[in-house]
Amino acid sequence: MTIQSLPSADDGIIIRPLLAEDSLVDLTALLHRAYARLAGMGLRYMATHQSVDVTRKRVEKGQCFVALAEGVICGTIVFKDTVQTSGSPWYDRPDVASVGQFAVDPALQGKGLGRQMMKLAEERALAIGARELALDTAEPATHLIAWYTRLGYRHIEYVDWGHTNYRSVIMSKAV
Repeated sequence: MTIQSLPSADDGIIIRPLLAEDSLVDLTALLHRAYARLAGMGLRYMATHQSVDVTRKRVEKGQCFVALAEGVICGTIVFKDTVQTSGSPWYDRPDVASVGQFAVDPALQGKGLGRQMMKLAEERALAIGARELALDTAEPATHLIAWYTRLGYRHIEYVDWGHTNYRSVIMSKAV
C-alpha cells in the first residue's frame, strides 16, 4: 500500500513511510534525543541507547513512518500488523496490531505531532482489519501512561521483556 505524504499541521511537517534513502543515523539520533528524558529517569528503553544497526532491525520488523520538517526527521513510529505483533498474551492475539519505536523530537513534543502519528497508526490498524492497536511503555513513565490514556488507550497487562530495567505496561485501544 502506498501512503501519500500527509500534512500533519499548518507548519509544513509531513508524515510518510521511511524511504531507503532516509538516514538511519539521523533516525537513531532522533530516538536518542526523544528518549533522553526517559534515560534521565533511569529507564533503559532500547531507544535510549540503540545503535544504527538495532534501529535498522527494529524498522524492518514493521512499517516505519517518519515525520519531516524541512526535510529533517522529527518524528517516527513503527506500525506492526497483526502477524508481526507478538510476545505477550495480548500481543499474540490475532486481532491486535501494535506500534513501537515511537518518538517526537523534544522541540515538537506537546504540539500535536505525536497525536497525528498515533492517529495514522490507528487508521492503518483499522485498514488491515485489526480490532485493537496496542503499545507498551515503562510502568514508571506515568506521564506517558497518562498521555496514552487521554488518547483512549487502556491498561491490558504487564510484561517483563528482559532487556529493560523496568516492567512494561501494555495498553490497547479498540479501532
